[in-house]
Amino acid sequence: QVQLVESGGGLVQAGGSLSLSCAASGRTFSTYTMAWFRQAPGKEREFVAAISRSGATTYYSDSVKGRFTISRDNAKNSLYLQMNKLKPEDTAVYYCAADTSGWHPRAEWRYDYWGQGTQVTVSS
Repeated sequence: QVQLVESGGGLVQAGGSLSLSCAASGRTFSTYTMAWFRQAPGKEREFVAAISRSGATTYYSDSVKGRFTISRDNAKNSLYLQMNKLKPEDTAVYYCAADTSGWHPRAEWRYDYWGQGTQVTVSS
């Protein structure tokens, strides 16, 4: 069983920055592909970014590429998302997720464990 707890959400003006963190329980964090997804009001949950087990490979949705950076610290069982140049359309609940089966970055159904989410609101 893996527990994921996000933190760092909040309210920010357009053009600003926020940094999200996700703390994972357990001793096998380094064996999971990790990702961030988000869900805006009235919309389906969508993929944001993923990172491989070692951190060597990252993958981003087109909507955040160049503005967001995903990273991880396996020694600290932690996942991060640095969000820069935020836009109102980035407003959503952000979830971290763990895929124990391999590298399937955009395949939401592959992710076995999910956090409870953290709200990010970007004002215009």
